[in-house]
Amino acid sequence: MTQLSSETLLKAAKKYKTPLFIYNGDLILERYNDFFKFIRLKKMNSRKSNLRILYAMKANYNPEILKLLKKQGAWLDLVSPGEAVLALKLGFRKEHLLFTENNMTNEEMHKIRKLGILINIGSLSRLEKFGKTYPKSEVCIRFNPDVIAGEHEKVITGGDLTKFGILLSDLDQVKNIVKRYKLKVVGLHEHTGSGISDMNKVFQSIQNLMNIATRENFPKLKFLDFGGGFKVQYHPQEIRVNYAEFGLKVSRMFEKFCRKYGRTLDLYFEPGKYIVAESGYLIVEVNTLKKNKSRLIAGTNSGFNHLIRPVLYNAYHHITNLSNPDGKIRKYDIVGNICETGDTFASDRKIPEIREYDLLAIHNAGAYCYSMGSLYNLRPMPAEFLYANGNLKMVSKRMSEEELIEKIFKD
Repeated sequence: MTQLSSETLLKAAKKYKTPLFIYNGDLILERYNDFFKFIRLKKMNSRKSNLRILYAMKANYNPEILKLLKKQGAWLDLVSPGEAVLALKLGFRKEHLLFTENNMTNEEMHKIRKLGILINIGSLSRLEKFGKTYPKSEVCIRFNPDVIAGEHEKVITGGDLTKFGILLSDLDQVKNIVKRYKLKVVGLHEHTGSGISDMNKVFQSIQNLMNIATRENFPKLKFLDFGGGFKVQYHPQEIRVNYAEFGLKVSRMFEKFCRKYGRTLDLYFEPGKYIVAESGYLIVEVNTLKKNKSRLIAGTNSGFNHLIRPVLYNAYHHITNLSNPDGKIRKYDIVGNICETGDTFASDRKIPEIREYDLLAIHNAGAYCYSMGSLYNLRPMPAEFLYANGNLKMVSKRMSEEELIEKIFKD
């Protein structure tokens, strides 16, 4: 794995000040290309591959990262009209985009349809509205795979307690709507959850979708989309999932499905976190040390407005002391500068001794960190930098407080 050195991180932090995000572009490309190493479909037509990787841009929508992936041939998974507008502005072809509906409004449906982007619909209500408004149109349908899996209850998207997808038991209702409005179902989609470690549950989700993807039910399919959810190694001692083994089994399952279906389809996956999470670092500076009886507290110049995953999901992020890597190991609560008790990056964490003004690197900050950031407490978002081919490039600027207020309250 191509990692950035502590020297590179320290140099950037000292030159550009903190807090700041740095993304390792070389690792992003490495992770994207992993899928074409893991999933080796037999050549089933004249094209180079039937595998399509749709990067889930909600994980990190930085334009320079999107441009990097576009050059590699990536497609995009979209979940909002804003993402669609950005993708088209960056030159992605509409045929390489899939818009996945989640409680979509009529206005959003009309906008995406006008842009010419295929819509992936996950509710009977919206499928009815779409069919009535756009009869005879192509559409993708998202089913709930009826498998419960994910690293946290808030990122489980399968099972009847979640808001995502149409239940498999509602297949007949789907077919009736499709027939009524003569819709052309070109794709079926499912997404089970995020950070799944039990591959048997992933295989079951895939099989459940394949079970309904018959010529009798959906004769005009062009692809099956099995979403994302690929687990990332957040803790240094975590065992990485064997995705080479996973890819081999998926390839066999899909090839068998295509033979049974009677036609070669495309295989879609929608990784976001897997591609960008490990590439990112949030560099912060310690400005306050406190000893509260049994607790050592290290206060920093960032907070959950910049990296919300620990407070939102109890997520673990590895943290290293860039300034004092060989210091005596001690335990700290590493906290932010937001006016909330939950504003904590790590609790009772073992780390080399922290001193005021030490620089800390919060690892695996490439996915769902900046993209989930906010202006809470009216604090600006950090600058972002992309490191690729030995060069460090600023890709978004940190606004001053004055610039932030001007932007928000500009008449």
